[in-house]
Amino acid sequence: MIKYSKHFLNKLEDLFSESDYVLRYEKGNFQSGYCILKDTKVIIVNKFYSLDGKINCLLEILKEVELNKDQLSDKNKSFLYELSHKQLSL
Repeated sequence: MIKYSKHFLNKLEDLFSESDYVLRYEKGNFQSGYCILKDTKVIIVNKFYSLDGKINCLLEILKEVELNKDQLSDKNKSFLYELSHKQLSL
């Protein structure tokens, strides 16, 4: 079960910070609340989204992008493993 908390959001942000992707929160009129610029590896999430909305966007993005697991710390590897095998079917 996902806990929608600031701590969980921070863990997701930390996961992206260790990847090749740059995560930014900006205003915009995105259809789905986020935009992925795959060629430049930039992820933009609507900064006006609620905590739940930001977490849901980042979880959806994790399903779409391929993170280089070699770049991740052991802590984030286990977090990604936990998400992929228990929560999301990544």
